[in-house]
Amino acid sequence: MNFKELEALTEKQRQEKRKELELELMKERTQVASGTAPKNPGLIRQHRRMIARIKTIENQR
Repeated sequence: MNFKELEALTEKQRQEKRKELELELMKERTQVASGTAPKNPGLIRQHRRMIARIKTIENQR
């Protein structure tokens, strides 16, 4: 999902997407903390960036 697609979402949809991403990020971080290798290590970075994009849009409004 890119920035323009996130802007097109309603406020409620963005909040739900952010909560979903934060939950997935927490799961990925717990895997790393427990010592198991995550399936896709790049997901942590992608989730962090997507959450930041959503927060940026929220702050602009």
